[in-house]
Amino acid sequence: MAAVLPDLAAEPAPREAPFHYRLLRRLQEYVILTRLNRPIGIWLLLWPTLWALWIAGDGRPSEKVLIIFVLGTVVMRSAGCIVNDFADRNFDPHVRRTRERPLAARRVSPIEALVVFAVLVAFALWLVTRLDPFTILLACIGAVLTVSYPFFKRFFPAPQFYLGLAFSWGVPMAFAAETGALPRVCWLIFIASVVWAAIYDTLYAMVDREDDLKIGVKSTAILFADLDKLFVGAMQVVMLLALALAGRSMHFGPWYYAGLTGAAVFFAYQQWIIRNRDPAACFRAFLNNHYAGMVIFIGVVLEYVYST
Repeated sequence: MAAVLPDLAAEPAPREAPFHYRLLRRLQEYVILTRLNRPIGIWLLLWPTLWALWIAGDGRPSEKVLIIFVLGTVVMRSAGCIVNDFADRNFDPHVRRTRERPLAARRVSPIEALVVFAVLVAFALWLVTRLDPFTILLACIGAVLTVSYPFFKRFFPAPQFYLGLAFSWGVPMAFAAETGALPRVCWLIFIASVVWAAIYDTLYAMVDREDDLKIGVKSTAILFADLDKLFVGAMQVVMLLALALAGRSMHFGPWYYAGLTGAAVFFAYQQWIIRNRDPAACFRAFLNNHYAGMVIFIGVVLEYVYST
């Protein structure tokens, strides 16, 4: 949407501007506020949920559950972005990458943002009530994780792992919705997903490390210091091992492990491009995780298509 209306954000809409112009301007601000113009977060949140849905559904997840989880992922990611920006509205103006966000730039008021947040949460609540009570209970826990994450950056030295809990909670929810149970393979995928979120969010935090040090925001990029690349590499290995154990417990064959091999190749590429810790390169490595998640999902799908 930002590409279609590139000039609307250039200057404030005058009060005498036509109503449709002012409406389009507000809608564009809401798109930016909810990050719908940057779907990378949706994909990173969605891939582990899709892994879980396909495995829990034995290769054929319920259409109803699939639709609810896809829509719920988009809605809750947008709601989470609003909470994050609301919590950081006085910090973001001091960070180069975030200073132009609607709340930081004061183009959207805090009350206005909270109203949009409430609408999104209401829709997410309606979606989850289409599911069983056990999944609804898990969804409530997930909502608490999502809302509380931004505040952990104030005092918790490794908030990326807490983000991992919030971003990975769709995994046990998917198993609950499909099977009504949380088997061992569920928790292996959950662990892999938590570690994966810590991986890509550490890369993301490496972009802002200097600004975060100045304003006092915590991150694993700061915690790991000059051992950041080593810790990212170790977490990449742990994630792949957890997924390999999940595949072994499911008696998966070559298609699944081909997907894991593809992810390993992308991880090696990420290590290469962050070798000098250039912020732009770290951001490219963060984005590259989309493809790692995608090839794992392709491996899961092909495993059920050709090996069963």
